[in-house]
Amino acid sequence: MKWLSEKYLIMRGWTIEGTMPPVSKAIVIGVPHTSNWDFFMFLAFVHHHDLHVKFLIKDNLMVWPLSWFMKRWGAIPVDRTSSHHLIDSVVQSFNDHDEMILVMAPEGTRGRTDRWKSGFWRMADAANVPIVMVGVDGATKRLEIGPSVKVDGDPDAWIDQAADFYTDIHGLRPENKGPVQL
Repeated sequence: MKWLSEKYLIMRGWTIEGTMPPVSKAIVIGVPHTSNWDFFMFLAFVHHHDLHVKFLIKDNLMVWPLSWFMKRWGAIPVDRTSSHHLIDSVVQSFNDHDEMILVMAPEGTRGRTDRWKSGFWRMADAANVPIVMVGVDGATKRLEIGPSVKVDGDPDAWIDQAADFYTDIHGLRPENKGPVQL
């Protein structure tokens, strides 16, 4: 799959800038999430770095035959209709595994939003794992891997670093990019 991902990126004129930090546990955020194609761009990133990742997905998308592929790619179905302790469950998963990379889209949707959902940040803080920033920019055809930052209970300091990194990264559909704020 790594070979196929790299060939796809090269044929389309894309580059990957930066390297994945040597962490065994992290939350990787993909921003901005402006198109359905973002998912496939991040799959290419994952395969390029030989990462075994997990990601949260609406449980109603887990229908056969798609569910077979999604589980194989690391999907964790989430029931969004019931109240449950998602953050606690994710923290427990981090505690139960020696290695776990969870990929998330903080915007929570492909459309423009005024602020990010804060669950990813609260998960990273509670699990004491860093957040690795990754961006996709359609105009420059690049996937950029940014810093790995521990959140240490201070959302304002963290979001300032994220805003700096994502300033020049506009997504595949720039009109859907919103501000970087929790």
